[in-house]
Amino acid sequence: MCMAREATWRPPSETEPALACPIAPVVDIVFSRWTTPILWSLHTYGRQRFVELERRIARITPKVLTQRLRQLERDGLVVRTYHPEVPPRVEYEISELGRSLAPLFAHLAEWAADNLDKVEQARHDYDADPIR
Repeated sequence: MCMAREATWRPPSETEPALACPIAPVVDIVFSRWTTPILWSLHTYGRQRFVELERRIARITPKVLTQRLRQLERDGLVVRTYHPEVPPRVEYEISELGRSLAPLFAHLAEWAADNLDKVEQARHDYDADPIR
């Protein structure tokens, strides 16, 4: 359920479900798999080479990291810098646009600290219910 401007905004009845929530495109961009850990790492540790990112983000394959970095660069959230030296060096850093997501991540981290234990309890209660 989309909660952005929930109290005041209502989509017209003919709106397609995919377009009914104004934050859906943001969720698709920012919260696709591996995007959040990549952005978090670049925001926290600054400019990094591919291998540094790969080490910091456990279980991501080189192929997937390459794909995600290209998409993040395309979306304007990451800047790739190529240094034409021998051997060539490439570094990635979060862009100003990417940095503008910091308050969103801070709110999500706060929410997680306040509520993940409640989510875990709700899951436990749900799974323990013999009627389900």
